[in-house]
Amino acid sequence: MNYIEGGITAPKGFRAWACRSGVKKNGLDLAVLDCPGGASSAGLFTSNSVKAAPVLVSMEHLGSSSGYARAVVANSGNANACNGERGMRDARAIASRSAELLDTSPESVLLASTGVIGRPMQTGRILAGLETLVPRLSAGREADLMASRAIMTTDTVPKQAALSYEFDGDIITLGGMAKGAGMIHPHLATMLGFLTTDADIDPGPLREALSFAADRSFNMISVDGDMSTNDTLITLSSGGASSTKVEPGTEGYSLFGRALTEVCVKLAKGMVKDAEGANTLFEVHVTGAMSQDDARRSARAVARSNLVKTAIFGRDPNWGRILAAIGYSGAEIDQDRVDITLEAGEGPPLEWVRQGQQVSEGRNERAEELLGEPEFKVNVDLGLGDYEASSWGCDLSYEYVKINSEYTT
Repeated sequence: MNYIEGGITAPKGFRAWACRSGVKKNGLDLAVLDCPGGASSAGLFTSNSVKAAPVLVSMEHLGSSSGYARAVVANSGNANACNGERGMRDARAIASRSAELLDTSPESVLLASTGVIGRPMQTGRILAGLETLVPRLSAGREADLMASRAIMTTDTVPKQAALSYEFDGDIITLGGMAKGAGMIHPHLATMLGFLTTDADIDPGPLREALSFAADRSFNMISVDGDMSTNDTLITLSSGGASSTKVEPGTEGYSLFGRALTEVCVKLAKGMVKDAEGANTLFEVHVTGAMSQDDARRSARAVARSNLVKTAIFGRDPNWGRILAAIGYSGAEIDQDRVDITLEAGEGPPLEWVRQGQQVSEGRNERAEELLGEPEFKVNVDLGLGDYEASSWGCDLSYEYVKINSEYTT
């Protein structure tokens, strides 16, 4: 598999564009992703009981169309959440006008929004933006970058990825973009994410592959333990590059799943690295667990612990917080068998904790240095079994508090 330049229009059969509609205070705020030939599609949405109107409409449209879609319309600056019937009417109006401009049915248009909750959507501005945006839809790096910028809120950089691989004589390409910097915690990590591919795959298998990939990427990151009302992850498949359908149980399906997971992991790590106020991206890699669930639980507990996050921000070598998080994770553990090492860059790993106890006080000085690196890894060996999992987190800083204390003002 090879990473290539570009994002959502890198696969065959897709085009995109973005504009400033005025919903957000500054910058691009409206994007359209279009597959003129129609696409097999799948979506995962927030598990929050409070769901925004675009989430409800997208779920409804995916169900009524049996998993086929034409386009995604996404905006930043307003979540269109908690607006009652008005919010639903606004969402349907956006889908309907988009369908008219694209010469398709409203049910084939999916929606995604991000921004402040509880404020009525400026639907007139969105509709006017669509009038200027749709005629400019195209493929290429400029379209990819504009679309990825249009969905940003507190993000500081756009997040996109594309890769390709060869199978059975075909070159299959996958592309993606995502946003998310705060209110991030599984399931599903607070985000908007859009993935495209030119593999030929039906909606059912595509959804299974998407769930597999999300469970190993977006569902394994945490910034602050909060979950949004608008989490959306959508995948579209044009089928434009495949002479052979990707079927479950085949080598081609396994390879596709690996590629989709790789793109998702890259985007998910990019979200944590760009988290609100963050200085550090850290990975928690757990081995030696009794089950896959135990490995996931313990890795996620460490990555989401605010005490671990604040210790990392202050470069405080408080390894007890890591062990405590593992202890309350619900995973089967024996504290006297837990080993913890730290590693960053090309240097040798630091053996920090052996069999549940600090190796030596003198190692904390080196631990402080590693905790101050922009990226580092916490390796935890539970010493009980053969299962492993990784999770990603970031430090929790003063800047995070400042950003979120002033979010609507």
